[in-house]
Amino acid sequence: MSVARVTEISATSTKSFEDAINLGVARASETLRNVRSAWVKEQQAHVEDGRIVSYQVNLMVTFVLDD
Repeated sequence: MSVARVTEISATSTKSFEDAINLGVARASETLRNVRSAWVKEQQAHVEDGRIVSYQVNLMVTFVLDD
């Protein structure tokens, strides 16, 4: 039997939503062991002068706890 935990993180990219997701998962994996999934809870684009300047995602990251 395994037990998992879910934590919420936020990640931002100036390139795209996909890049923000990849950055968030990569960063979470540096600190958390056994990362198994990430669910995009929210996403938003930050706009300045009518142009998108950054993409932000809120991720629910699931990782399995060590025995």
